[in-house]
Amino acid sequence: QAQLAESGGGLVQPGGSLRLSCAASGLTSDYDAIGWFRQAPGKEREGVTCIRDSSGNTYYADSVKGRFTISRDKAKNLVYLQMNSLKPEDPAVYYCATAVSCHRLLRGSFEVWGQGTLVTVSS
Repeated sequence: QAQLAESGGGLVQPGGSLRLSCAASGLTSDYDAIGWFRQAPGKEREGVTCIRDSSGNTYYADSVKGRFTISRDKAKNLVYLQMNSLKPEDPAVYYCATAVSCHRLLRGSFEVWGQGTLVTVSS
């Protein structure tokens, strides 16, 4: 059974950086995409970024392009989200998730996701 566990959230000042980690286990070839989505209080889930397992191609929501970077250490079954230049609109619970494709993941269709990690941006 696939399981995902996020870590690394916390409080950071505007303009600061944070790196989230996702430990994955039990993943199968049914899922070609792994990535991150976020949900802020009172808002809908937003697909943030995704990496295709088959090609390594990465995809980003417009709201985070140029600031966030997804990467993966396949040997360790870890996925990272490096977040730079954090803005006041970035706070949310960030979830690691898998999907059959990055297209679906970025549009809010996930197969498996973790418990999330809270990111707060405040001075």
